[in-house]
Amino acid sequence: MSSASKPWAGVIPEEDLAAFGRGFDDQHRPLTAGVRPAVVVVDMTRAFVDSAYPTGWSPTGYPAVRANASLLASARAAGLPIYFTRGYPEPDAELPAAQRGRWKVNRAPAPLPEGTPPGDVIVEELAPMAGEIVIDKGTKPSAFFGTPLVSYLVHNGCDTVIVTGMTTSGCVRASVLDAFQYNFNVIVPFECSADRSQISHKVNLFDMHMKYADVVSLDETVDYLEKLGTPGGQ
Repeated sequence: MSSASKPWAGVIPEEDLAAFGRGFDDQHRPLTAGVRPAVVVVDMTRAFVDSAYPTGWSPTGYPAVRANASLLASARAAGLPIYFTRGYPEPDAELPAAQRGRWKVNRAPAPLPEGTPPGDVIVEELAPMAGEIVIDKGTKPSAFFGTPLVSYLVHNGCDTVIVTGMTTSGCVRASVLDAFQYNFNVIVPFECSADRSQISHKVNLFDMHMKYADVVSLDETVDYLEKLGTPGGQ
């Protein structure tokens, strides 16, 4: 794999690459994962995908939607467990301070234009299918924090988690770190993750790849899934 194929190519200084190289494996190492993966799609909701909402960013959100749609098609064909996260069951939930938490956000955002649909709803292109579980994770970043996700993964005998969604530097990273801490193999197909800040997106992908996960392309991820069902595959 060429260095240009990694999303952080040209962003991470050579001295940083050298520093990581003293204690971690090469950034172009082969993918290592288990044989029982699940997909966790983090917060691919209107509020994060679409710029109509203050937390959304359409220029990267919608390409990530399309990439996730491709991944989900392959995952569903392979019969993988698939989980989605959002905030709350009620898409326009009014939250007291304790539930909102201590995010560094504008406490009085401008009201949305009349007729704007609720934001805490998974985008239609990625609508969960029957049997796919939607996890209401509240306002905390990680898909694992205070949720039953790990119990579902254990029930299904999963050893690998493919994490996608928004935002790379926030909820995706938090979910990757928790998956790592629960000793799952972690894969992040980088086209399936997005952020409002592109420098944050690239630097966080690099950092996760060097320490916690395998950050690889969508094509590599699909190839991994397809090989699971072949003799001599993963």
